Amino acid sequence: MAEENNTEERNARKVREGMVVSNKMNQTAVIAIVERVAHHKYSKMVVRTKKLYAHDATNDVNIGDRVRVMEIRPMSKLKRWRIIEVLERAK
Repeated sequence: MAEENNTEERNARKVREGMVVSNKMNQTAVIAIVERVAHHKYSKMVVRTKKLYAHDATNDVNIGDRVRVMEIRPMSKLKRWRIIEVLERAK
C-alpha cells in the first residue's frame, strides 16, 4: 500500500529562460525574465520584466549569461528557482 503512493507522478515544474543581472550573493543569482505582452486596450506590445532569485550551487554564472531555471521548493525567503543550465555565456 505504501508503494502505491510513491508511484504517483508529481506535477511538471515551471521552466523559464532569462538573463543573469546579479551574482553578488553566495550561491544565488538574480535572473531577469523579459516577456512581451499585448496591452489590452491599445494592442501595443509592452515589455514586462520579472526578477527571480535562483540557486547557483557552484557560483559559476556571470552577469550577462543566458540561463534556464526551474521552479523548486522554497529555499529561503525569496529563492524558489534553481539554475538548470547555462544557455549562452556573456561576451
